[in-house]
Amino acid sequence: MAVATEMAAATPLLKTCFTFRSIGIDSKIHCSNFKLRYRAAPIRASSSTAAPADSKRIKIRRPQNVDGDFFVDDTCINCDVCRWMAPETFRRSDGKSAVFQQPTCGERRTKALQGVYHCGYHSKKSYGAASYFITRPEGNILIDSPRYTKRLSSIIKKMGGARYMFLTHRDDVADHEKWSEELGCPRILHSEEVNSSTANVEIKLEGTGPWTIGSDVILISTPGHTEGSVSLLYKTKKVLFTGDHFMMNEFGFTISEAYNWFSVPIQLNSVKKLLEFEFEWILPGHGRRARFKDVEDKNSALKAFLASKGVQT
Repeated sequence: MAVATEMAAATPLLKTCFTFRSIGIDSKIHCSNFKLRYRAAPIRASSSTAAPADSKRIKIRRPQNVDGDFFVDDTCINCDVCRWMAPETFRRSDGKSAVFQQPTCGERRTKALQGVYHCGYHSKKSYGAASYFITRPEGNILIDSPRYTKRLSSIIKKMGGARYMFLTHRDDVADHEKWSEELGCPRILHSEEVNSSTANVEIKLEGTGPWTIGSDVILISTPGHTEGSVSLLYKTKKVLFTGDHFMMNEFGFTISEAYNWFSVPIQLNSVKKLLEFEFEWILPGHGRRARFKDVEDKNSALKAFLASKGVQT
């Protein structure tokens, strides 16, 4: 079943005090713009220091941070974003993130996936989930919703806008309505995930798929975390966007059973289904991305995970 035959574009937007290659291209990251957890300079809680104009209260530096201007404040929600973006700077301490080594602002690069971008601007409405943007001849796709900002909107428009906005499941929709209005793109979500906040989604998937968007994108039904969770496979780049279905954490692959809202056995069966598809990257909404040497390596890793859960393959 084809959802559509054409598409449009978006971009990578991270900001911190060091250079980070966000899956696609280099972008300077100024911490003041990466507002989930940290600030570029200490804010001391004293009567002589006024709270910033854009803050409702003074942010308190976590005592677990090392000394220096870069730190995690007490609004950290332990979403893990900074730890997988910059593991050389952040780690978990007492249940939340902390700076254990001040960044040097030296350039750091990772091998890029051209045409695949991490949007940045993670939203608390989506519990800090990552969103992505892919550029492709048949039209660009915004995958899950970042926090809406005019800056990110401007960059996405310069990259061609978005033909579609694909929502993997109901948890990571954040500012989806604003993005859809701003970019003029229809939203895609499985009907089982629709609630009052997504009732106006333009394209509601039905059944168990798979569905296609043009010639190079497959939408794969991966229920378990929620009843209507769907993953997106970008065949050209061999990348699977899994939402909250399957990911890595500090210890290895996981389905985050503590946050399962539908069925763990069904979710494990959905992981098993992924053995049928060819991909070499996993880019999740929560958790850490994974890269495999090839499809055989991917299948070996998935089989080992399933075996650890007592699932035969």
